[in-house]
Amino acid sequence: MNINDKDARVKYIRALERFLGSCVNALKNENFDFLLFVKRAEKGLKTLQKVEPVRLDSTYTNLLQNYVTLVSNSIANLEGIDIEETHRRLLKEANLLEKEKYRGSYKKDKHKAQGFDDGY
Repeated sequence: MNINDKDARVKYIRALERFLGSCVNALKNENFDFLLFVKRAEKGLKTLQKVEPVRLDSTYTNLLQNYVTLVSNSIANLEGIDIEETHRRLLKEANLLEKEKYRGSYKKDKHKAQGFDDGY
């Protein structure tokens, strides 16, 4: 993997994460406005199209790509959709994505009190 591949990969992942962050901010807003969310998501999708897609291997990055697809599908056809249900679903998926991102850093020692005793 040469430097340019790595740069392109980082650039693409950052763009995906920026898109996710923008969506999450809009979704978690107390005064959630679906039309405003659609505008924001469309703007994010345009920015994302400028970045060259790269093949990603990790679970988290694949979930990021799936989230982008989910959002674009959700806002593509606005006729007769349940706004509350769409809002709830997008927010749930975003939360699951964040959980996946930080999955390894939340390990807690189970049974800490019964730790290793070497006899001294």
